[in-house]
Parts: sequence; structure tokens; C-alpha cells
Amino acid sequence: RRLSKRSTSISSTAQLRGEEHEEHDLSVPDFQENKASPTKSTVEFPSKTLPSSHTSSALEKPRNSPKDPDDFLSKLLSERERSKAEERKSLPGSGADSSEKSLKVSAPHRHSGAGREKKERSLRKTESRLSGHRKSPTSTGHREDQMKEVLELVDVEDEETTGEVNKIPDLSTLSLLQIVSKAIDISLAKELKNLLFGSSLCCFSEEWKIQSFTFNNIPQLKYGIVQKKGGPCGVLAAVQACVLQQLLFADSNRNKDPRCLQPSEAHRTKCLSSALADILWRAGGHERAIVALPSGRQQFTPTGKYKADGILETLILHSATRFEDLIVFLQQNIQQFEVGPCGCILLTVSVILSRSINLVRNDFDVLTNRLIGSHGYCTQELVNLLLTGKAVSNVFNNVIELDSGNGNITILKGITSRSDIGLLSLFEHYDVCQVGCYLKTPKFPIWLVCSESHFSVLFCLERDLLSDWRAGRRFDLYYYDGLANQDEEIRLTVDTTQVCPESKENDLIPPLEHCIRTRWQGAVIDWNGTEPIL
Repeated sequence: RRLSKRSTSISSTAQLRGEEHEEHDLSVPDFQENKASPTKSTVEFPSKTLPSSHTSSALEKPRNSPKDPDDFLSKLLSERERSKAEERKSLPGSGADSSEKSLKVSAPHRHSGAGREKKERSLRKTESRLSGHRKSPTSTGHREDQMKEVLELVDVEDEETTGEVNKIPDLSTLSLLQIVSKAIDISLAKELKNLLFGSSLCCFSEEWKIQSFTFNNIPQLKYGIVQKKGGPCGVLAAVQACVLQQLLFADSNRNKDPRCLQPSEAHRTKCLSSALADILWRAGGHERAIVALPSGRQQFTPTGKYKADGILETLILHSATRFEDLIVFLQQNIQQFEVGPCGCILLTVSVILSRSINLVRNDFDVLTNRLIGSHGYCTQELVNLLLTGKAVSNVFNNVIELDSGNGNITILKGITSRSDIGLLSLFEHYDVCQVGCYLKTPKFPIWLVCSESHFSVLFCLERDLLSDWRAGRRFDLYYYDGLANQDEEIRLTVDTTQVCPESKENDLIPPLEHCIRTRWQGAVIDWNGTEPIL
């Protein structure tokens, strides 16, 4: 009788404990069973493990003594107890099965921020409490499951932070693209400043520091890059010409509709990436390119005869030896050039290093030349470096040798092959220089215009303009100046079948017309209702 009462109390206690597990199995995993004594564990699993010898002998006694008058009642209670134990085993609230299943049920809640951190802290606390107790087989199993769960939480967090890490150049991405990166040092920074300004004590002007390759928002001029202040116009005009090359002639369609001059933001940004890649790859001899990007902190301590400007000291130099890697890397970091704030400086440094400082200096007619002149203006050497990949000092074809008469020969270096982008100069109109056909007749009908110490862009939508004489009889040229606060499209019609009447000395002729007539002599130019730029 005492045994039957005890069995009844045991089964009722187990039933209550099973109901408690049923109420809590859908919330935070409960590991409190591990802290129970072995006797309580026996109550939880009466059909599996019976560590207590006293309890096991007491339970076996009714089965082995048929002389007991309450044998029938004991068997009935034992069967009832076993059936309830089997029901509890099928429920998710008992022992190791309870913790395992409750973990599975609560797994979707791990992905919420605060709840996930709270559960992870509770798991760590539980682990520390468990480590102080005697390890039983069930507690060891719980600990293994717990460790697996912690590892899984860490993996989920890694996946969630991947998007944030991709905002900066990733080392794994660089190795995948075969990009080699290194920080700039003070000796290289001094050489750059000597090449740019003629002295390591000079710095970039404010006009350069605030200039990037930001596009125009006026619908008719969405292809255009806006220049904020005077100074880096040569760099901006060269990049503008290369962007137009990508925008107009990247595909096989030779003649374009004017609507192509209204690209989407994504398309014009893609054209900018391709244009920068072409400039750097050409300067690197079609073998390599270096992209200079700011790191946000100094890479060396300025000492000696060096004046810090807050830009060169922060640069990381990324070197690519495959054009495909260069394209992808520039697309990933194009915001540094388009939004800035110093994208113009980054490109200038990148094109110099892609060519190499020694080769740039050897391109000069005079070794003491520099790339940025007085008032922060670009020299012809810098413009030629961007257009042709070589920082030569002249715009005529090939090389001219000057004999001084005493046996010394001075070599003047010019353009050695037909350029993708051309150049027209007002200086040629005044017989100050001569522009060779390699620049006058480029591969694409796009020209930089050098007029009044300023660079702008002139281009045609017809690819055949330079190869078909019929296309060159009458055609339209579009003009864009990023510094002129231009608010409308400027389209000029050039007619070479007529001869422009000779102008009188008092006539005001736009300098742009003089530049155009250095290429199409005597042509009649119609501004199509736009007020001429004088």
C-alpha cells in the first residue's frame, strides 16, 4: 500500500512536471533539469534510467512477489505509470528531448536583434552554471547542443553584417580581383609633389580639393560633368571627353540619336567607371594601373621638407595587372571619384603612378617641368597624359630635333600615334603652336578645346564624320563647358560647302569659331539661335 501510494505520488509529480514543460517549451530553452538530483532524474525518466538502486529495487519488488495481496493493483499502477511516461516522451517537454525541441521551436526568434542577444547571454550563463556541476550523460549532451547553438548564432550574425563590410574595400575581394594594395610613404609623396608643383612644400589648392566628377542634373545636360571653380579644367575636360566616348560609341551603332545625351544616373556612372579605367590602363602601357584611394587616416608622419595637405598622406595604392579587375574595382569604388570630395586629385595621382614618376619625368622636354602650373591650371603635359598616356610637352606629331649649332641637339617630343580623343587650340589660330593630325583627326569625333587658358569639349554624334567625306560636308557639333553655368544645349551647325567671308578687324568673332576653323578651314558656323560665346 505504501508503495502504491508512492507510485501514485510519483506519477502525479511527473505529470505536473510534464505540463510545466508543455507550457514553457515554446519560449526560452530551459536547462534547469540538469541541476536536479539523480533521484529527480529518475522520476523524469522512469522507463529509461534508474540510477538509484534503492528506487529500482523498490519498483522491481511488486513484479517479483506474486504473494503480495495488492499485486493486481501494483501492476495496474505500473502500467498506468508506463503509459504516462510514454506520453511524456512524445511531448517536447522532458529531458534532453525537451531542450532540443524547444531550441528548434525558438530558432526563428534568434534572428530578431534584442531577443537573439538575450538568448545568447542566457545560453552562456547556463553553460557557466553547468560547468560547476557534476557532469552526467544528459548534462554533457545538453552542453554539446548548447555549444552548437552558440556557434550557429555567430554564423547568423556574420551573414547579417556582410552587407556593411562590403562598403569598404574588402581584403578577400581584393585578392579575388588580384588587386595588390600598399600604403603611400613619405618619399613617394615628396616625389609626387615635386612632379606636380615643382616643390614638396606646395599643396593642392582649394579648387582642386573640392572637385569631383559630379554630373549635371539639367535634363538636356545630364551627360555633363560640373566644374565648381577654375583650375582643374584640363582634367575635367579630358574625363568628360572619355565619358562621351563611352556614352556615344561604346556599341556598334555609328550614328546616335540626341536622346542618348540624356542617360540614366546608373548608365552615366557606369560610363564614368569605364572612362577612368581606359585613362589609367592607357597610362600604364596596357599592362597595369594604380588606383589611389583615401583611407581616412595618415599613413606616415610628415617630417622634413614636406607640407601636409590632408590628402596624399592618407592614400592607399591599389595595383591591378588585369583590365577586368581594374574595371570591377573602379565600379566598386566609383563614389570616391563621382561624389568625392577630391575625386579630381585621386585621378591625377592615379594616372601619374600608373605611368610611373620616372617615365612621366622622361616624357618632359625639360626635366624641371611640372603638371600643375600657376593659379592651379593644368599644363599641356597633364592633359596629354590623360588623353594619350604620355606626358609629352607638345601637340604636334612625333618628335622634332633642334640643332643649336654647337653640336647639341634638343629633342621636342610630340604625339606619337592617333589619339582616341582630339584637341583643338586657339593658340594655333594665333600661330603660337601647331596641332598635329594625330590630335586633329582622332579615332572618335570628340575634341578638347583649349581657348583662353580654359579647356572645354566639342563633339559630334556621327562616328563617320572623320572617315566619310560626305558626312563632313554639313554636320552638327555639340559644345559643353562645365564651368560656364551652362543651362541649355549648345548645338552648332558646321557647313564646309560654303566659305566664311573674311572678317573685319572690328568684328567680334567667338574664339570657339576660330578653334573649329583650325580643323575645318573657312567653314560657316551657325549657332542655331544660341547666343555666341565671346
